Amino acid sequence: MELKFTASNSHLFSDMKHWRSHQHPEKGKGEDDASSLSLSNLSKLILPPLGVASYNQNHISSSGWIISPMDSRYRCWESFMVLLVAYSSWVYPFEVAFLNSSPNRDLYIADNIVDLFFAVDIVLTFFVAFIDQRTQLLVREPRKIATRYLSTWFLMDVASTLPYEAIGYLVTGKPNLSISCSLLGLLRFWRIRRVKHLFTRLEKDIRFSYFWVRCLRLLSVTLLLVHCAGCLYYLLADRYPHQGKTWIGAVIPNFRETSLSVRYISAIYWSITTMTTVGYGDLHAVNTMEMIFIIFYMLFNLGLTAYLIGNMTNLVVEGTRRTMEFRNSIQAASNFVCRNRLPARLKEQILAYMCLKFKAENLNQQHLIEQLPKSIYKSICQHLFLPSVEKVYLFKGVSPEILLLLVSKMKAEYIPPREDVIMQNESPDDVYVIISGEVEIVDSEMERESVLGTLRSGDIFGEVGALCCRPHSFTFRTKSLSQLLRLKTTSLIETIQTKQHDNVTMLKNFLQHHKKLNDLNFGEQLAEGGEEEESDPNMASNLLTVASAGNAALLDELLKAKLDPDIVDSNGRTPLHVAASKGFEECVLILLKHGCNIHVRDVNGNTALWEAITSKNHAIFRILYHFAAISDPHVAGDLLCAAARQNNLEVMKDLLKLGLNIDTKDHKGFTAVQVAMAENHMDMVNLLVMSGSDVIGLNTCEFSSSTFDEMMLEREARNRTNVQAGEKRARVSIFRGHPLERRGLGFAEYGKLIMLPSSLDELKKIAGGKLGFDASGAMVTDETGAEIDSIEVIRDNDKIYLVEEDN
Repeated sequence: MELKFTASNSHLFSDMKHWRSHQHPEKGKGEDDASSLSLSNLSKLILPPLGVASYNQNHISSSGWIISPMDSRYRCWESFMVLLVAYSSWVYPFEVAFLNSSPNRDLYIADNIVDLFFAVDIVLTFFVAFIDQRTQLLVREPRKIATRYLSTWFLMDVASTLPYEAIGYLVTGKPNLSISCSLLGLLRFWRIRRVKHLFTRLEKDIRFSYFWVRCLRLLSVTLLLVHCAGCLYYLLADRYPHQGKTWIGAVIPNFRETSLSVRYISAIYWSITTMTTVGYGDLHAVNTMEMIFIIFYMLFNLGLTAYLIGNMTNLVVEGTRRTMEFRNSIQAASNFVCRNRLPARLKEQILAYMCLKFKAENLNQQHLIEQLPKSIYKSICQHLFLPSVEKVYLFKGVSPEILLLLVSKMKAEYIPPREDVIMQNESPDDVYVIISGEVEIVDSEMERESVLGTLRSGDIFGEVGALCCRPHSFTFRTKSLSQLLRLKTTSLIETIQTKQHDNVTMLKNFLQHHKKLNDLNFGEQLAEGGEEEESDPNMASNLLTVASAGNAALLDELLKAKLDPDIVDSNGRTPLHVAASKGFEECVLILLKHGCNIHVRDVNGNTALWEAITSKNHAIFRILYHFAAISDPHVAGDLLCAAARQNNLEVMKDLLKLGLNIDTKDHKGFTAVQVAMAENHMDMVNLLVMSGSDVIGLNTCEFSSSTFDEMMLEREARNRTNVQAGEKRARVSIFRGHPLERRGLGFAEYGKLIMLPSSLDELKKIAGGKLGFDASGAMVTDETGAEIDSIEVIRDNDKIYLVEEDN
């Protein structure tokens, strides 16, 4: 993983608030703000296992009878118990050594109260969850908690809690302590491990100076040992049978009658001088027992001195390198933020990232699994990530082989809250799948930000930029601690192109999902076309929406998936119509590359060329005209006549500026000036004449009265058709010739789009007029060559072929 997180350092920070934004996502915005990221939150995180979405939902607060070790109330209890440990470890040696002959009643009561608190703590431990050392996960099962405690520290905790003084008093009937009770009372020093845990936690708490915490720890160890050694050395003198032959009796003969403070100070003085080997002066060993004790004490001091020197050395160099580097990084980051006056949110992001990285530095999971053989690595990824990836909308219906290939290329990351994973207008590099946590979709406009929505477990983001090859439209920012699966964009594209069927499935899922979300502005574009239909089952109709969005990269992917480039909407418009009208030159080139039909007409009889010229997209018009003129010599005449028929002076001027021959004839043999005169558009006639149109002979052979009458009848028929345009009728494309022969001989795939008539005879009559041959005896077939003998079997958007008798 990029951030190698572990829960082993779960006590990295102390006394901190839990993450309510993740625990209670239903809270209002005010509470979300109140629970925003702070450094103190990081100590109570137990990172979920890889691929698990909901493990850490309730890991902070206690639930039922089970107490979380990260609960703030339990932390307070632990701190209180540390104070009691300090009391008992200091008072007990003092009582045994100096108060054996005259026990103090108040201290005796206090000792029993302290033992009572430790007894309560033993009972409480049976209900405290623990972190498994192998999995680094929180265990909450009561049976496992009890089994672990009984098999580890239970007996020692009980032995260190029993009131041996009270038991000795009941047995002997005397208030003073016997040697046996004193030795058993040494078990109380077992409690000191709690102090060790406290200092370990404080050393990793960035709110305190590591140097001074470490020094305080070493000083506490030294003072405790000095105190215990002094008390034990005085006990030897006090219990020695020959008065005066002791280290203190040689100087103070009646030392038992002196004040308690003098005796204690003398013992501590001896202990310190012996430890530091400065010299004894007057207080030195006198009898054999004292000499033996001092021998062992000096040997112990050798080890203690080595321990102290070693710790001080490690404090400066290797032992504290990682912690010091971390703290130095934190300090440098804080100084950088203050010096450059960065916003508080950026400061929180920087420090949170550094803290979480240090917290998980010891557990490099991704590096570990990448060292394994490829087969084992894939099996691990399948076990960890496949259940989550299968829930992602983009991968619904994708084959297991492709899913396994995808998850084997994913890398797990833990991202702290309020961190920008993808920046707005950032080029696509990665796609992310959310395993756990929440990610906000933020629209950044200048300095204003608005949250558009929240993604949760099982969602994916970054796929729009990846599949559409465009910068991301929004910022994706983590709302809480999130576990993400990161997949390189290049890996995603390569994988989905491995199998054609899966490629189509994923593109279908992508288009359906974002059409519902209006993420690609599909909703707005459909509204412009007056269409609010469900997606076509074969998904080819999505080509229209992709072309309308100007997404050339996605359009290319869809066409590579063998979708029909000539799909039409309810108005007969193809993707080429849409791209040409909106000026998307790249989309036009993609459609031409995949063999779209330039000559398809919509219900109004307009081609993509007409859409381009009327939208003043002259660059696209030149491209389309170049391709169209190769297969249809009358394309210029059709455009000029259409402009003349509609009396569109602007379009006519543009066509002439682009170099179209003004006297080119259309498919019916008419020129633009003839059409303009037939329609009685005098302004158009004047424009054409002034532009050099040939008008010689228009009233004789080329433009007889019968021809004029024919054009007028055609105009009336067109007007009647326009009146009935509101009726919902099937549309078909008609072609001349047998479909198999056309395909084998490489015929250009262009024909005429017409409204389906009520009978085959009418269809043949219309086809003959449109395609320029006598089709009354022609055979009607579909795309496969099957003969059609009934008009009822023809459906909307079918391609119909009329085969002449001699064929």
